Amino acid sequence: MRVTKRRAETRARLLEAAFRVFAAKGFGPARIDDVCEAAGYTRGAFYSNFTTLDELFFALYDERAALIAAQVAAALTADESAPIEPSIHTVIARTAATLLLDRDWLLVKTDFLLYASRHPEVATRLATHRAELRSAIEARLHAVEGRLTLPAGVADIPAAARAVVAAYDGVTVQLLLDGDLPAARVWLTQLLTALLIR
Repeated sequence: MRVTKRRAETRARLLEAAFRVFAAKGFGPARIDDVCEAAGYTRGAFYSNFTTLDELFFALYDERAALIAAQVAAALTADESAPIEPSIHTVIARTAATLLLDRDWLLVKTDFLLYASRHPEVATRLATHRAELRSAIEARLHAVEGRLTLPAGVADIPAAARAVVAAYDGVTVQLLLDGDLPAARVWLTQLLTALLIR
């Protein structure tokens, strides 16, 4: 039990160190030694948990993507007792705040996207995560479906979920370029309002 717990702690520290290293350097230039140094471990500790830097990168992406999907699902949960319009606007504001939570995550996610675009076998992993995110959004939109009046051009809830993800992608590109988080939250809030409320 002690060994298992220690190994889990080592793995968690390696993942956290990798997140910092990948955000600062990018995935391409990063090396195993960079991650080990940032975590305060030797290569032996690394290889007892991961076989390659790619494997660590995928584990980090899996962990963070699952966390973001859970946060988005929670943000999209409306207060059923609240009046219709204020409740929807509150849900949209919470969603915009959650989706733009961490610039370092956006850097790592963008690295993963670029890596996947050059490695078709990896692209399916990214597609799976994006599908999970869309499914989480769809589930929450269905929960408040009676309160939504989708504008012309948005055919149904799945289309609305895809539009939410597309809006997020566009706004985060701008955020990475100018670093203006308050403005990005305003833009995303405006886009989501236009997408979800007629």
